[in-house]
Amino acid sequence: MKENDVFEILIVEDDDGHAELIREGLEDVGFCNPIQRFKNGLKAWEFLNKETISSHNYLILLDINMPVMNGIEFLKKVKAEEKFKNIPIIMLTTTDDPREVKECYNLGCNFYVTKPIDFVAFAENLRRLGLFIQIIKL
Repeated sequence: MKENDVFEILIVEDDDGHAELIREGLEDVGFCNPIQRFKNGLKAWEFLNKETISSHNYLILLDINMPVMNGIEFLKKVKAEEKFKNIPIIMLTTTDDPREVKECYNLGCNFYVTKPIDFVAFAENLRRLGLFIQIIKL
């Protein structure tokens, strides 16, 4: 298994432009993992609950400010559920309020990145996380 095949990226982002920039940015730096996009936390939550694949096969890039179910609500649900709590979640949002950053870390997010992003550095961090996920699976 190649390191880029280790996990599928789930982008949970309501803004079409931001979602496309994230996807293009990852592809431009050579990331070839499968990517799925959801417009709100509820759609992503419904997807996870339908899946039977191990939670270690996903990495979630999560926006905070979304309709229906926002990123904080989604983060709480995922981390409270035993079968999902080990899914790595990276908050990828325009919000840089220190209280919100702290809340996300307290709820169990693995990393917090404020948009706009340096995709070369971000992709390198994702690759390292992919290697880490692969080691855990072994």
